[in-house]
Amino acid sequence: MRIPASKGLFYTLFSGLIIIVLTYLAINYAKGSYRITDTGLSPETGLLAANSFPPGSEVYINDKLVTATDDTLYLDPGEYRVRISQDGYSSWQKILTLEKELVTQTNAKLFPSAPSITPLTFTGTENILPSPDGQKIVYYTASNSAQRKNGLYLLELADSPLSFQRGARQIAEDSTSIDLATASFIWSPDSTQLMIISPTRQVLIDVSKLNNLDALPDISFSRKQILNDWEEEMYLREKQFLAKFPDKIISLATQSAVNVYFSPNKKRLLYTATADQTLPENLVPPLPAASTQPQVRQLIKGGIYVYDQEEDRNFQVGTAPEELMHPLKHFLAISTSDKATSVLSSDLSTTPTKLSPPPLPYQSLQVDLNQLDRILSPQEIATRFNTYHSSLFADTLQWYPDSNHLFYANDNQIKIMEYDSTNVRTLYSGPFTNQFIYPWPDGSRLLITTNFTPQTPVNLYAIELK
Repeated sequence: MRIPASKGLFYTLFSGLIIIVLTYLAINYAKGSYRITDTGLSPETGLLAANSFPPGSEVYINDKLVTATDDTLYLDPGEYRVRISQDGYSSWQKILTLEKELVTQTNAKLFPSAPSITPLTFTGTENILPSPDGQKIVYYTASNSAQRKNGLYLLELADSPLSFQRGARQIAEDSTSIDLATASFIWSPDSTQLMIISPTRQVLIDVSKLNNLDALPDISFSRKQILNDWEEEMYLREKQFLAKFPDKIISLATQSAVNVYFSPNKKRLLYTATADQTLPENLVPPLPAASTQPQVRQLIKGGIYVYDQEEDRNFQVGTAPEELMHPLKHFLAISTSDKATSVLSSDLSTTPTKLSPPPLPYQSLQVDLNQLDRILSPQEIATRFNTYHSSLFADTLQWYPDSNHLFYANDNQIKIMEYDSTNVRTLYSGPFTNQFIYPWPDGSRLLITTNFTPQTPVNLYAIELK
């Protein structure tokens, strides 16, 4: 039977309309629209990606158990109190603001509420120093029964179970000309060499092998040039990382802040303000679904902050003590004049593609900023280099390897918080010496030095976080 042309046109238009309507509904459904929520069918919803590490944790929305991680929830736009918990772990909680058609992730990191502790050394640990790349630790021991076993050891902080079981390896035997217990150390920027400084001799060793310190040449006269070369390499890397930040933040980090440390992913800055000032808004274009946690852009002297260059958010995470017990870290690119500032700004305008001698200005760690005519001792210089590489040696917090957390010591406790200052939790409560805490590269452990009985020497222990 033949269908009239008018009916054929009607069927075609009707089919097209159905396709358009279904396509529209499918697209909006994918965006989170027309979902069933607690208030019924909602034309607009926000997406909450409730994920946690480890997964399988309970998810509470406004104190109501709704699901387990990992899961995606469709909720009406607005504020929600989200809590994620699991037996044996400390809970995670945050006020999150959901916006229509945007995904908000929890990325909740849960830490054991009663972590186990594993000994890493047994014969004593002294004069401990982590490497700039965070992959190694060097320390001295003099408690071995065999004399030749006393000396300098290197512990590889690798992810491999084999390297963990193998333990530390000796890189230098005890020396008659250098007191390794009191010597100062400086790592090379690439973490392959170690400079050993003592009042009697100064030597440079290769940490990949066992070294005879008494047979090595004294580098006292060439130390300055070696450190100059290292500083150039450090400056070039610093310049490369700084170039990713807005000009205002570069100026702040190099002129109005101390103890400035990049996060491991180089996208955030931990810093202590040295003057009251206001951080301008909209330094970078806004991102959708950015953090909605309260930020602080009115800086105060002594305030410790984290700046996130991806989202242009600035959070206060602490306050520096009035009487600083440790030296301050300054960037090598520090500027002390308008002329220097303009040169630095020009120098940071492009990211370097190859290593080349750095243009001035750059502030040597071998020079006292406040007293240019004062000659620093080799031990002071070593302290400045060590403080430059790690905030362990400064009066501030330390970055956790995931770049989302910061940890610190407080009253015989080790605490951790998120970079936006939320979710402060206690990781460990107990004795640890010299305020030494340092993260394993993958975040699975925290290292401390302690002795649990007065009769035993101080040793290195790992707090297991996974």
